[in-house]
Amino acid sequence: MNGIRNSVTLIGFLGQDAKMIQTANGNTLTNVSLATNDSYRNKRGDRITTTEWHRCIAWGKLAEVMGNLCKKGSEVAVRGKLTYNSYEDKNGVQRISPQVVVQEFVLLDRKKMEEAA
Repeated sequence: MNGIRNSVTLIGFLGQDAKMIQTANGNTLTNVSLATNDSYRNKRGDRITTTEWHRCIAWGKLAEVMGNLCKKGSEVAVRGKLTYNSYEDKNGVQRISPQVVVQEFVLLDRKKMEEAA
């Protein structure tokens, strides 16, 4: 059961190209913004679709691979762990931002996978 503790799996579409940076100590960090959709029918029978945005980050070799392959509009599956980033905004207010630290990802766009190969 320890393998499923703090485990997150998401499938969605990227809202922008991956942003890859090198940290001061030489590590590679990649950020992606992943949109997941959920739909349901309300009492009147209308289909309602909601979109949730998830900040996902990757480190090291995985970050390099994601940085090279993840483009806006790509469908991807990610698995990782949920963490919380604490920061102070420009008004001095303490904020907490959830993020998924990616441990695995799969590019689901067959056409884009073939272009990358």
